[in-house]
Amino acid sequence: MSKRVEKQLNSFKYKGEPIKITIGTLVLTCLCILFLIVATFTQVTLTHPNVWMEAFSSLQEGFEPAHDLIRTYRYIPQIPMVFFIIALLGRKFGVLSILGYIVLGMFFPIFALGGGISYIFEYGFGYILAFIPVIILVGTLLKVKTDFFRILLWVTVGVLAIHILGVLYLLFVSVLQHAPMELVSSWISSQSGVQIVYDVMFSLLAVYLGRAARRFLWIIMC
Repeated sequence: MSKRVEKQLNSFKYKGEPIKITIGTLVLTCLCILFLIVATFTQVTLTHPNVWMEAFSSLQEGFEPAHDLIRTYRYIPQIPMVFFIIALLGRKFGVLSILGYIVLGMFFPIFALGGGISYIFEYGFGYILAFIPVIILVGTLLKVKTDFFRILLWVTVGVLAIHILGVLYLLFVSVLQHAPMELVSSWISSQSGVQIVYDVMFSLLAVYLGRAARRFLWIIMC
């Protein structure tokens, strides 16, 4: 193989370079906004052993193994899609896709509970805002070549950051609205309970899928 041909082939290989602004990258950014919208309205039914305290408290009221030891959970893969976008587009275009998603949500009902300017007072809006700093943080960390355990660490830190910021925003809005504590605790339990475990697992998978897709689409994005 001549040096000229080898140089041309190497130019199409992904070697960790940053993505440049091209028509291809802008199209991928728009597609990622669409992927995020689809993920927002996608529910995956998951069944797992019930390890929470209610499984044991039910022993006092009549034990039903099929009901008390098995839990069915409806999972929305929105956060894993955010990590897929981080791995695919990187920090700069990842933030651009989230900003595009938020701006569209201010005019169209593409969020989980609708849309519009008034959505900023919804309990779940803080989780969406948290996507931006997490993309900057994790996108920066993933630029360095890392092994499985470090990627798992970055994903775990990112997922926890989304949930912590989301809960803080939820508490802030609940104070403004004078919401009862029972409602607030119910929201936190539904949004940041067992969801965190699933978010870490599926987000880890999403990062690897995103990195593989980035290598495959490098010709388009460079």
